[in-house]
Amino acid sequence: MPKQPPEIVAALDLGSNSFHMIVCSLHNGQLQNLDSLKEMVRLASGLDDNNMLDEAAQQRALSCLERFGQRIRDLPTGSVRVVGTNTLRTAKNIQDFLVKAEAALNHPIDIISGIEEARMIYLGVAHSLGNTAGLRLVIDIGGGSTEYIIGSNNTPHDKESLHMGCVSISKLFFAGGVLSKEAMKNAILFAEQELEPVELRFNRSNWFHAIGASGSLRAIARVLEAANWSNNGITRAALERLVEHLGNCRHVNEMNLPGLDNERFPVFPGGVAIAYASFKALGIEQMTVSDGALREGLIQDLLGRIYDHDIRATTVQMVAERYHTDIAQAQRVKQTVNQFLTQLDENAYPFNNETSRQFLAWAADLHEIGRDIAHSGYHKHSAYIIENGDLAGFSRQDQQLLAALVRSHRRKFSSARFNNLPTPWQHHAPLLTVLLRLAVLLHRNRHSVDLPDFKVALAKNKITLQTPSDWLAQSPLTMADLKQEADYLKASGYTLTVC
Repeated sequence: MPKQPPEIVAALDLGSNSFHMIVCSLHNGQLQNLDSLKEMVRLASGLDDNNMLDEAAQQRALSCLERFGQRIRDLPTGSVRVVGTNTLRTAKNIQDFLVKAEAALNHPIDIISGIEEARMIYLGVAHSLGNTAGLRLVIDIGGGSTEYIIGSNNTPHDKESLHMGCVSISKLFFAGGVLSKEAMKNAILFAEQELEPVELRFNRSNWFHAIGASGSLRAIARVLEAANWSNNGITRAALERLVEHLGNCRHVNEMNLPGLDNERFPVFPGGVAIAYASFKALGIEQMTVSDGALREGLIQDLLGRIYDHDIRATTVQMVAERYHTDIAQAQRVKQTVNQFLTQLDENAYPFNNETSRQFLAWAADLHEIGRDIAHSGYHKHSAYIIENGDLAGFSRQDQQLLAALVRSHRRKFSSARFNNLPTPWQHHAPLLTVLLRLAVLLHRNRHSVDLPDFKVALAKNKITLQTPSDWLAQSPLTMADLKQEADYLKASGYTLTVC
């Protein structure tokens, strides 16, 4: 029986400058906006030179999430998507904060890469604008990073995330709100230097329309319109007037810009510097601004998961093909893993759930991709690719979990390898990996002949594999492999009994 879609869905974007939440009703696949909340948290301003997030910034964030949590904490699992962006992926002391933040929301928080952020920003913009003729350039100036995407219709073709944002640039060049022509010149030059390696990929010859998708660019557009410097979105000429105006001010309190919210004063100059540098470096003359952004992309991505169009499944298939994996072998391993899982009652074994089965299937698909690099230690190469690659749809935690499963599917088995996984995976992943290891081992000869029915049982750290009568006697190589496997598992406190 197909699962019933939730009636309410929500998406939260925990950005480096602002936290955004959108709540929608869902009926027959159609969304209706019920609630939209935004709070300026300025998380990035709490990062020190060692990328440690200070207590004040954490408390601002947690207070905001407590308020957001009142709206969504009772929504069912799988109906809410929460992602953290540049500051949360940069901060080194984030683990304790994440535990408190997830408790406030009662939903998990995914840390996503800049490239994944770019993909979902484009998805949100595309959904907001609909299909248009020609390639478009989308720019999103966040608090700690700026994303550049070229795409057509609903498909992003090229994506980049640069480590500069309105908060970080303002903090670096306009500390304390102090403005000057020299500071503005240096901020723009810094942004142009960051853009230099990607200028050719994103310059005017590669797209037809430029679209802005962030609070910074929307704020700039409002200011230019209110000042009568532009009636056509953001133009380069209008930006030049704005840059000149800011350079003539001594402090952000002197900007006197109609249409600019007071809470954006401290980070506005940094956003203007990035915008102007982008216009100069990429040859942009005019830009329209979209209401769609990351949170709208998150909602669309969540709908894909709800209606079984999970982009992660497509990504796994593409990676498997790219690294020339043995598709038939992966299918054999998946079939045996599923055979094991069907024998384990979901109520008695909480790790046996839909998400676990999904990740085990992906691990089976990708466990041999490292063979395309080197046969020796291929499981290590496989895990490295999975953990460090730009995998569309996957969060950092997703990739860490998948890499841990794949890294541990053969040879030495270390429970410590799972200690840094988020809850509950540090407890669930070891047993899931044991099932994957057994499935891979039983198909070591890579024969297409079906295996007999095996019985598997788990009791804490004890695993029992029951084989058909006389099968082991007729399979001495497999028996030897299973004895070796028992020794590997014993080193980490697991007991494998084969009978």
